[in-house]
Amino acid sequence: MNNIVIGSGPAGRLASLQLGKLGENVTLIEKNHIAGTCLNEGCMVICALTDITKFIDTNNRFNNHGFVKSQLDISYDKIVSKIVETQEKLRKLNQMENESVGNDVVYGEASIEENTVKVNNESFEYDNLLIATGARPFIPNVKGSEYGLTNKDILKLDEVPEKLNIIGGGVIACEIANIYSTLGSEVNVIARSKFLKELGANAKEYVLENILQDINIYEDTNLKEIFKNKVMTDNDEELEGTPFFATGRVPNSEIAEGFVELNPDKTIKVNEMMQTSVENVYAAGDVTGGYLLTPVARMEGITAARNMANYPNKVSYSCIPQTLSLNMEVSFVENERNECEDTATIGIPGIAGPGSFWNILPGDTGYTEVEFDKANNKIKRINSISPSSPSDVAYLSYLMREGYDLDDYDDFLEVHPSTDSNYKIIKNMWL
Repeated sequence: MNNIVIGSGPAGRLASLQLGKLGENVTLIEKNHIAGTCLNEGCMVICALTDITKFIDTNNRFNNHGFVKSQLDISYDKIVSKIVETQEKLRKLNQMENESVGNDVVYGEASIEENTVKVNNESFEYDNLLIATGARPFIPNVKGSEYGLTNKDILKLDEVPEKLNIIGGGVIACEIANIYSTLGSEVNVIARSKFLKELGANAKEYVLENILQDINIYEDTNLKEIFKNKVMTDNDEELEGTPFFATGRVPNSEIAEGFVELNPDKTIKVNEMMQTSVENVYAAGDVTGGYLLTPVARMEGITAARNMANYPNKVSYSCIPQTLSLNMEVSFVENERNECEDTATIGIPGIAGPGSFWNILPGDTGYTEVEFDKANNKIKRINSISPSSPSDVAYLSYLMREGYDLDDYDDFLEVHPSTDSNYKIIKNMWL
């Protein structure tokens, strides 16, 4: 059977790989660069820059301890050039990986017709089609919005902005604020409602006081007008600095409009098998909305691929772990299925787990808060701030998803020091 996948981001790329491994005939079509937003404009760029800011933060900490004496000279344009160089290598590897399972990779802008996809004036017939065209930055309807930068522009900057106005209050806004504040920008974050609504109150307080302490936060604030080097708020306050939009994403669903059913927000409507309203057409990743996360897009792409290859399966969105990539990681997960009102919350300071030893002297080891269902003895929610929180929360989210209760965690045996945080959370809190 002929399978066509449009879009090579995490959803499309992993779907193509899965189909190829299952012996299916696959054509992967990509408009720009293979690996999509994640590698080329999104999380990989953020992670690369955050690696630099973590190094700066660690260097400053060691200087403060007095056993290192160094002054860093940071070259932003060199950082950008090395990120681009790395991206080029990864694109080649990603293409080779897809081609290694027999897939064809075609570059060009696609259009869809019934049972046919056209690209570069060539027509490709399909038995199954997967639309994985991703999403792009949302630009609010504010006068002067054309002056605002987005994540697409990070690698186009020649230097670190002296002053930066980040418009938005979510994960992307927070990560961008952390990066450029550490690199030397004077940063304002302007949120139309609350900043970091994803976190619990105590975790948010820790982030603001210990990680983003040099950033000015404006909550419940709208913009009246945007200029090239400043913004004006709805109460006529002028804030100097380059405007940067981190206001969410909109789906690249125009390719499917009039062909499959869309949701009111223009995302492609799919069922739990990632099928659209057209029987042999599937969609996955950011173009379908929901959790705009690389691991979720991969999961959706693989689910779609298996169904396309006639291996029926369904996607599940319970207990999705998430992380803020900051100088100290902030991770969180919630069990949406657990609606019990009889809960208890335990908060503990960070401990000397992996990456935390030299944070102990200033008392900067993080904070973990766990809410659990007392009646059923199960974890309901976790907010964890520590260098190891991404792996800790990913592991714990799996246990939550599988329905383990707290007594089952007694069998956990840590590898010192890499999973000491898990030991503290799992064993010492309830035993």
